[in-house]
Amino acid sequence: MKALIPAAGLGSRFLPATKAQPKEMLLVVDKPAIQYVVEEGLASAADEVVIINSREKKSIEEHFSPAPELVAMLRERGKSAYADAVEHAGNLNVSYVYQDEPLGLGHAIYCAAEKTAGEPFYVLLGDVLVPDNKMLPAMQAISDAHNGASVIAVMPVPEEEVSRFGVIAGAAVSDDVWKISSLVEKPAVEDAPSNLAVFGRYLLSPRVMELLANAKPTTGGEIQLTDALDAVLQEEEMYALIIDPADGFDTGTIESWLETNNVLYQRQKDGK
Repeated sequence: MKALIPAAGLGSRFLPATKAQPKEMLLVVDKPAIQYVVEEGLASAADEVVIINSREKKSIEEHFSPAPELVAMLRERGKSAYADAVEHAGNLNVSYVYQDEPLGLGHAIYCAAEKTAGEPFYVLLGDVLVPDNKMLPAMQAISDAHNGASVIAVMPVPEEEVSRFGVIAGAAVSDDVWKISSLVEKPAVEDAPSNLAVFGRYLLSPRVMELLANAKPTTGGEIQLTDALDAVLQEEEMYALIIDPADGFDTGTIESWLETNNVLYQRQKDGK
């Protein structure tokens, strides 16, 4: 089973900082944002993380490559903690495929179709961090309890903000699980079927990848993952895990990236 991380985007909200440095490599406390996501993927049932990369973002690949000379030099200088950190990043089980055209999230995911080999797969959006690594196992448990159904993480948001997100319609089956009936992209406040917004973690059945194979561009001229999820809902059950907002962090804007740094730094300082 693979965990897919789309990382080919431009990071335009962070320009000019991301002109030469990928957004995914921006520091969050003491390591690049994408390392949190890779570690989360490998802490789940996934045996490999596949980064859907841009060919221009070589620094991502360099970060996850072994650097024995640097490690040896650090150890010689008595900097064992730094050596351990560099060695750890270089030994993570990461591979790459490439998205050569910016044709949307659905297209990015389909670029890894050969890697998933007809199996269920995770999708982890790179600007969302889950430091405790507990979300994917919880999603896997829900899928296992419902015959391998797809599962999406969702987070409650203030009702006046639902128009910024994709939200789900459906019905509760327990305190933290809903059975999804449809997904609505950025609804008007008065039309929103719930205040549960899609968070950026997915456990998807192989049928989603099959549907992406024949998907056509829609909104913005891009191939949308939401369209494939809507289509699979006509054939298969789909569930949502409702997460606590304290369990996940959005780093997609400068403001949220700064806030994430502050919160995670304080947690690290407090030893939590």
